[in-house]
Amino acid sequence: MLPKLPPLRPAAIAARIDAAPNLVTLFLDRADEQPAAPFLVAKVGGEWRTISWGEARDIVASLSAALTAAGINQGDRVVLVSENRPEWCLADLAVMAAGAITVPAYITNTEADHTHILTNSGAKAALVSGPKLAKALLPAAMATDNCRTIIALEPVQDVQGLAIHDWSKLIAGRAPMLDEDRAALKARATMKREDLACIIYTSGTGGLPRGVRQHHGAIMRNIAGAITVIEQDFFPGDVPGELFLSFLPLSHSYEHTAGQYMPIGMGGQIAYAEGLEKLASNIEEVRPTFMVVVPRLFEVLRMRIAKQIEKQGGLAITLLNQALAIARKEARGESLNLAEKLIDQALERTIRKSIRAKFGGRLRAMVAGGAPLNPEVGIFFTAIGIPILQGYGQTESGPVVSCNRPRAKLKMHTVGPPLDQVEVKIASDGEILVRGELVMDGYWMNDAESHKALKDGWLYTGDIGHLDKDGHLVITDRKKDILVNDKGDNVAPQRVEGMLTLQDEIAQAMVYGDRRPYLVGVVVPEVEWALAFARDKGLPADLHKLKDEPEYVRTLQAAVDRVNQKLSVIEKVRRVIIADEAFSTDNQQLTPSLKIRRHVLKQVYGERLDKLYKD
Repeated sequence: MLPKLPPLRPAAIAARIDAAPNLVTLFLDRADEQPAAPFLVAKVGGEWRTISWGEARDIVASLSAALTAAGINQGDRVVLVSENRPEWCLADLAVMAAGAITVPAYITNTEADHTHILTNSGAKAALVSGPKLAKALLPAAMATDNCRTIIALEPVQDVQGLAIHDWSKLIAGRAPMLDEDRAALKARATMKREDLACIIYTSGTGGLPRGVRQHHGAIMRNIAGAITVIEQDFFPGDVPGELFLSFLPLSHSYEHTAGQYMPIGMGGQIAYAEGLEKLASNIEEVRPTFMVVVPRLFEVLRMRIAKQIEKQGGLAITLLNQALAIARKEARGESLNLAEKLIDQALERTIRKSIRAKFGGRLRAMVAGGAPLNPEVGIFFTAIGIPILQGYGQTESGPVVSCNRPRAKLKMHTVGPPLDQVEVKIASDGEILVRGELVMDGYWMNDAESHKALKDGWLYTGDIGHLDKDGHLVITDRKKDILVNDKGDNVAPQRVEGMLTLQDEIAQAMVYGDRRPYLVGVVVPEVEWALAFARDKGLPADLHKLKDEPEYVRTLQAAVDRVNQKLSVIEKVRRVIIADEAFSTDNQQLTPSLKIRRHVLKQVYGERLDKLYKD
């Protein structure tokens, strides 16, 4: 059983965040108020272990002093390469406490990726979790002129020319901080809200990553706006101690802000998941109250839950169908009749109760961001009693711009109204523009791109959308991703791809057809379905050989044709090819936040897709 936190007042929290000068002070204030309260939780040796707020403060103080002693000065950049773990958070705070600037890097980065980031940022030092990630980082550090200091959380091999420090030795022997020590640490945190906190490199859906300059105020404005949503929609009174389960990469701005600094601002706990394969068991064990996730995870969970219910058969399937029918009716804005209300109450005591237990039983909401969420997926989770709030944003906006509100009518086809103190307007060509403290200062060392993105105080997001009559933001697509057919009609590919992946047979998809007469696409078959198909037909369980089976190909095309029946003429996907392998971060076809990299997929499959127009 994880320890509980005392209740908090969210209105006071949001106001305090708005008044705080920087993220370090925000953390230190919380640590001073509740030094013995649990803060960071991770599994070590099969057991969940906790670091208190006071312990975390002492580690941050020791590490920041060590960084200063190693020659890290005000404004220096420090790269951070690590899996999600307590040390990630502690290192991030220590870098900032030393007056330096954190540069998070993805654990999937290649040596070339690290070389680009180290060189572009001019980083003077780097923190790395251990030998596995050091293999790509250390050669990159050697190839640069500036990065000569490495701090390793776990021992790594010495490299001539690099000063490698052991994390445990840097923080060893620290004594509990005295009042004057705490005052001195806080006094050194002189950063202002407008000062640079971190440089977060975009995950590169369309090319070389750019460094987004996020200042302290951008992140704090984000978390204050999000906490206002929590205050108004979840807790009219005190907020019980909240527990966030950290799963998405902390190097992504979404998890960095909402999964790390939001619980810090609330004085809550952060538990670190052990990975995707253990996520389900971790959820049951730590019983989180909030999680931030990406739509791809929802799609995977939806398929797993649906298959489990299908295996149960009979009553379970009937209950699911009833829940879906009610959720769809509510999504259309229609009132439930008396019989439906009674059924809804029965569903609360049966299928929803059992599913919520699988999610720990305390989950208030899962917040989706990073990519569009198909409305049908949102309706499915609403039907089974797992609240989903779809948000919208990008790294350049801190990152959250808007979020659906539970107290208002949940519109699954929208990303909700803008957060507090965030302005949104729509340009004449449909592009979404954003203004407020949350907007970045610009791109690091890239004035040309900064001037394109920032004009007269407005961030030009590159996304297309509109505001509905209730002030909810509706996203159509990425401006650069919009396909224009040979007749000049615009097609939003993400909508079509989202509908394709709702089919049981299709796990992933990308559609193609810019300046072409119609759309074609590449699909990744759903593995369990494909293996079941092979078993039923007496075929070898070899996914590569299945691609040569005509009936297998026809069945996948039939799934595409089912989707085509719901699409307009210009959106229909006439033909598809089967992918050689799943889109993943390992093959560079997905970003670390699990969005497809269209430019990579076009390089791999472009010639075969073009051939579909000739055959």
